[in-house]
Amino acid sequence: MTTDTIEKPEPARSRAVFSQQDFGLIRTAIAHYLKEVQDQPESVKYANLYHRLGRVA
Repeated sequence: MTTDTIEKPEPARSRAVFSQQDFGLIRTAIAHYLKEVQDQPESVKYANLYHRLGRVA
């Protein structure tokens, strides 16, 4: 008895969505936006995001 094997193509290698330069640009944009929303409750979320991006860039 023989079994036929169906070869599945390997998934393509994943590619980065953002470059290192993009993280710096996004961080700069968030820093600017933080000044606009500094007195609002959501500013804490943006401040945390700003710091997380600092670890990546």
